[in-house]
Amino acid sequence: MNRWLVHREVPSPNWNERKLPVSMVVLHYTGMRTADEALERLCDPAAEVSAHYMIDEDGTVIRLVAEEKRAWHAGRSSWRGITDVNSASIGIELVNPGHEFGYRPFPEAQMEALIPLLADIVKRHDIPRANVVGHSDVAPARKEDPGELFPWDLLARYRLALAKPKLAIQLVFDNPGAFYLALERFGYDITDPTAAVRAFQRRWRPSRIDGEVDGQIGALLFELLLERDVGRAR
Repeated sequence: MNRWLVHREVPSPNWNERKLPVSMVVLHYTGMRTADEALERLCDPAAEVSAHYMIDEDGTVIRLVAEEKRAWHAGRSSWRGITDVNSASIGIELVNPGHEFGYRPFPEAQMEALIPLLADIVKRHDIPRANVVGHSDVAPARKEDPGELFPWDLLARYRLALAKPKLAIQLVFDNPGAFYLALERFGYDITDPTAAVRAFQRRWRPSRIDGEVDGQIGALLFELLLERDVGRAR
């Protein structure tokens, strides 16, 4: 870890030992009114939640839990067959009031702090771009963060996340069940199919999040799977 990437250390007691090697990064928003309120909760033993890092809107990076430890950020979650996401991931909380308290765009200063931190983490742990995900990706029935305003395209520009495919056609799967199975193959938990579709839309087509399977998201999913299967999108 390059020490210049972290501005403050505020150790949280909310961690335990990992059971898996790090292979993922999960991005969150804090969903609380202020950064101080979020930091207090992430360090409160009674809350039993934490993350490895929190990034304030002004770009201040705070380390809460050492990367070799298992922070408690993802909760009940799953991605690409991994059900102990906390053991396999590094969690980054972005200060934002979230949908409950006045969801707003993520400031430039915050993104300018996230990009080098994420680049350093991804390089050191050899994390595939397909495994840089949002909380809503790994817990679609429970979570919406970091939400539809998060600039995934900016991360993709730096090859820190998968890029949105360019679509030439729409693709209608034979039936919704076929789409759900493909969605599961890509990595999503489809226990609640509608929630999984909404999570996919929030990430890949944030302009309309209705939980309905249509030709546009069908084509998006097909292209994402094709890119991964031919080795262009690790």
